[in-house]
Amino acid sequence: MRKQLFTLAVAIMALLCSTGLSAQVTTPSASPTVKMETMIGMTDFHATYSRPGMKGRDLFTEDGLVPTGEIWRTGANSATKFTFGDDVTIMGKEVKAGDYAILTKPMGDNWEVMMFPYESGSWNSYVEKTPGATVTIPAKEMGMTVETFTIETQNHTMEGADVVIMWGNTMAAIPVKTNAKKQVMDQIDRVMAGPSMDDFYQAASFLSGNGENEKALEYITKANKMGGDDARYWMVRRQGLIQEAMGMEKEATDSFTKSMQLAEKAGNMDYVRMNKKSLGM
Repeated sequence: MRKQLFTLAVAIMALLCSTGLSAQVTTPSASPTVKMETMIGMTDFHATYSRPGMKGRDLFTEDGLVPTGEIWRTGANSATKFTFGDDVTIMGKEVKAGDYAILTKPMGDNWEVMMFPYESGSWNSYVEKTPGATVTIPAKEMGMTVETFTIETQNHTMEGADVVIMWGNTMAAIPVKTNAKKQVMDQIDRVMAGPSMDDFYQAASFLSGNGENEKALEYITKANKMGGDDARYWMVRRQGLIQEAMGMEKEATDSFTKSMQLAEKAGNMDYVRMNKKSLGM
């Protein structure tokens, strides 16, 4: 009996020890991560960064937490990440759409902003690399103190906004310009020009799939007329299938023959075979 009790006690102790070893204590992050999403003009902009606190420390001085003239991860923990959904311009320099690791070098009244094609959150891995773009932006003293490091967008216009970095009593703004005006004008031109060849094709495909062959034939004929000498073999075949469904045998034969010839020219043997089968060849 005493032996059984001893064995039970050992098992309980082992269980308590294993539970203690596997347990984890979770505490609030000293520099919480933020994922910010917004629009600049018509461009998606995302920023992912960590937010350290000032906690009474000196910041942008020679011997501060962020020493003047030294490369900084622009936040805490991992490298700050910016994502641009479209090409943008910053201080006259073109920045292609994509993800960028943002490193900065505070230098008093000016900051150097270095944008590296994003590879990982390890900010040290970028220090010896060549940035995709580097710009110098003005920095100024604010009339207030921002305790927690903050990145936000301000001064939005139709074509741009400032991506503002704030910490302590310092603010530096990155002016981002987009192609919103051109994007809108391109949309206006497309709409005013009326439906495209592909619009007519998509409409015809939908209508024919729902038994509306007469209207489908009208639209697919318009699509192929717009194509002219550059008609698409898959669109011409669609016209043949609609004509075949409507009992227009001669017209369907002509369409299948033309689609086959266009497919041969384009090197698409799948469509060549489909058209031959439709033609009974």
